[in-house]
Amino acid sequence: QAQLVESGGGLVQPGGSLRLSCSASSSIFSRFTSMGWYRQAPGKQRDLVARISAGGSTDYADSVKGRFTISRDNAKNSIALQMKSLKPEDTAVYYCNGEFLGDPGFYEYWGQGTQVTVAS
Repeated sequence: QAQLVESGGGLVQPGGSLRLSCSASSSIFSRFTSMGWYRQAPGKQRDLVARISAGGSTDYADSVKGRFTISRDNAKNSIALQMKSLKPEDTAVYYCNGEFLGDPGFYEYWGQGTQVTVAS
C-alpha cells in the first residue's frame, strides 16, 4: 500500500487548469514537517515545484510562482496543488512528497506520481 497517493492528473490545453491532490496515511501525515510537489519530465531530474511546511509556510519554484498554489487540509490528511495558466513546459509526472526527522534518522515518502500533459 502506497503511503502517499496522488490523483488529478490528465491532459489539459495550454492556459488551462488542473488540481492535483495527495492523500496520506493519517498516522504519518501528522508527522510530516514538510510536504510538497515535485515533477520530472523525460530525461530531466526531479525538481521541486512547491512545498508547504507544517506551519503553513510555502515555497515555489520560480517557474510556477503566480500560477500554482499549494495547500493542505489537515482534516483530510491531504495536500493539493492548484495549477492555472498551464504551459507545455509544465508537462511532467508530478510526485507528492512528505518528510520528517525521527530520532534514528530522516524519513522521506513519495507517491507513485500522476501524469500532467499540457498540449493543444
